[in-house]
Amino acid sequence: MTRPSVRDPGGSVIRTDRRAERVVVAAAGVTALGVVAAATAFDLTWGLVAAGLVLALGLVACSPAATIAFVMPALTLVPRVGVAGVDLSVSDFALAAAFGIALVLGPRPFSRPVRSILWLTGVYQAATLFTVVANPYTANTVEWFHAWLLVGGAVIVGWAAARDGHGRLATNLLVAPMVVVALAALVVGAPGMLAGDPTPVYLDAPFELHKNALGDILAFGATVAYARPRWLGWSRPVAFGLFLLFAAGIAAAQSRQAMIGLAVAVLVLILRPEPGRHRSRLPLLAVPVAVWYVWQTVAEQLASGNTFNSTYQRLTWFEQSLAVWNQNEWFGVGLRWWTAGRTEFEFQPPNAELEVLSSAGTVGLVGFLVMMVGVLVVAWRVDPRYGTLAVAVVANRMVQGQLDLFWVAVQTSLPFVIVGLCLGAQAHDAERLRPELPAADLSAAPGAATPTDRGHR
Repeated sequence: MTRPSVRDPGGSVIRTDRRAERVVVAAAGVTALGVVAAATAFDLTWGLVAAGLVLALGLVACSPAATIAFVMPALTLVPRVGVAGVDLSVSDFALAAAFGIALVLGPRPFSRPVRSILWLTGVYQAATLFTVVANPYTANTVEWFHAWLLVGGAVIVGWAAARDGHGRLATNLLVAPMVVVALAALVVGAPGMLAGDPTPVYLDAPFELHKNALGDILAFGATVAYARPRWLGWSRPVAFGLFLLFAAGIAAAQSRQAMIGLAVAVLVLILRPEPGRHRSRLPLLAVPVAVWYVWQTVAEQLASGNTFNSTYQRLTWFEQSLAVWNQNEWFGVGLRWWTAGRTEFEFQPPNAELEVLSSAGTVGLVGFLVMMVGVLVVAWRVDPRYGTLAVAVVANRMVQGQLDLFWVAVQTSLPFVIVGLCLGAQAHDAERLRPELPAADLSAAPGAATPTDRGHR
């Protein structure tokens, strides 16, 4: 006997008979169990792999956004993995998997800010396509796709998680590994600090992490903690405690670009506050201290006359990067030229603009600047409840990129994932407030209240 029909809000008839659906689900379950059993009979390892894949597929089918959220911790993992001659990080593979889920099963349509950012990333891709054509080699082509994944793909991943209401979960899971890394940095750096002779921290556990990568990652966590947007739901004591922990980890690592990047992010957050929110001004006192420390250490290295210290080495690399650019001023010598034997040099330029200039030439640099400045403009125009954090993390990354490597997997993708989380949270809250309008057309006015404001004033 067929169950009676009901009508949806639009007036169309919906059949409530779910017998066919249940048969399909049952058949899929029996098939999955059969595959796992056969794989286990063949080899226990393959059985565990098959069971893991079935579990992952089931989770994806039930909630794609939640699945993306659970992938977030892996986005901070920097260990390298070589596959088919291509050297990528664990973060790259996790981001690619999350992007695939978001692309196929993620919410649509994108909001206007997300669409604008994707167009800006398209400008950069178009500008760097010239160097891919002019310099045909494998690493060049792979990096062209990889670079877009780190920015455009990362925004889509963050958007998909937060748009369906999992922004808080995704951010918590993204920050959790940073807590572990910060604690590890303090443990490793404590003996030197207590002895009055602090040395830069290079982690071996939970995985190998260079001091600059360590500092950059913690700087993003500190920016999120200090911003403490309403949609995140963190209490003030928890957020401020995390900020102090991450700042201490950066100090232990002695990552100079992370210090300056975080100082700029703090200034952005103070100068553009959320309506009705008051942030502590205490971190502002640390800004001149950080600037003084960086200036002092750079001046000491320049005065030492040691041409092998990090400051002199960077100056040498800057000069050599310009020499590489002179080989092809318009289109550059190719993306990741330092790994492909394209020149006599084998270093990645420690500056964002010089890296793009040597790799993709003047055309590529114009595209890069359009993309980065455009993202800042788009985020600035978004309601401060959501856009200020997005501006702060991108500004943070741009400052870091003036003093060290820019196109590095984790350090580049994390801020753009956070941008996506901010924009996804905005669209989710806007839909809850006015469900009768398409989410793509909702852009909350700076003075408009949102559902997440309730209980946080």
